[in-house]
Amino acid sequence: MSKLTNQIVIEKVKQLGFDIVGFAKAELLVEETKNLETWVEKGYQATMNYMERNLHKRKDVKEILPTAKSIISLALNYYTPEKYSNEIDKGKISRYAWGKDYHLVIWQKLNELETELKELEPELETLSYVDTGPVMDKAWAVRAGIGWMGKHTNVINPNIGSWFFIANIITNFEFEYSEIITDHCGTCTACIDACPTNAILSEYVVDANKCISFQTIENKDEIPVELKGKFDNWIFGCDICQDVCPWNNKFSVVTSVKDFYPKNKEISFDEVLALDNHSFKERFSESPIKRTKLKGLQRNAKFLFD
Repeated sequence: MSKLTNQIVIEKVKQLGFDIVGFAKAELLVEETKNLETWVEKGYQATMNYMERNLHKRKDVKEILPTAKSIISLALNYYTPEKYSNEIDKGKISRYAWGKDYHLVIWQKLNELETELKELEPELETLSYVDTGPVMDKAWAVRAGIGWMGKHTNVINPNIGSWFFIANIITNFEFEYSEIITDHCGTCTACIDACPTNAILSEYVVDANKCISFQTIENKDEIPVELKGKFDNWIFGCDICQDVCPWNNKFSVVTSVKDFYPKNKEISFDEVLALDNHSFKERFSESPIKRTKLKGLQRNAKFLFD
């Protein structure tokens, strides 16, 4: 008899500091993949060409791990309650990037978790992902009962809101599967109404071409001039759709992970423009902000400040 039960996994997960865990059967993501294909066909992925690749793996995790039977989905809260100064000469940084790069934090926890589980059950096979690789992280989080997909396309949990990172472990073991949480957005359109660039085209559909997060992080080209004056001083990412969500306003819980506490909440445009490659790498060596590179961060500052 296997030593791996839901309760044992839950206990290990909690010991490592994850906030929520759920279990989903490794089934085909038929509807989710169809929606993704439609989204890509309309060009809403902008220059994120990787979204067009490996659709067969996104649809069927057995194309990644042939023995897959279950997905263990994990959520790690990163919320801290600090506010922005809203000074006109400073750029705002998305809350998820205030502290240490979440990949570094979560990968360490995942390595420990997988090691401990394999010590209990040597026949366990696992492959884990943190928004890397051809895995539909949010879809599996929904399937595993972590929360429901909000109209802004972030997963919302009824107890802590949407300020959390998602990790998924594909495994070859069966578990008791979690109940899916039904959609509780109701008639609310706060996120759609608040988006200054109208990037949320309709419920559950975001056009990356108009999204401030995409433009300030993923976009390697110039920011479209028609978006000028609409960024509300966001220099790296954007949290507007989450900031206005009633579930976050009511239920946000402060994270227990000290690494996520603010180190880079906002930065002056003058400071950004004065950085060189050495000082940029030194300051943001363990920050998600390094993803945009110095060239991108300075482009953002000029777009906001000029």
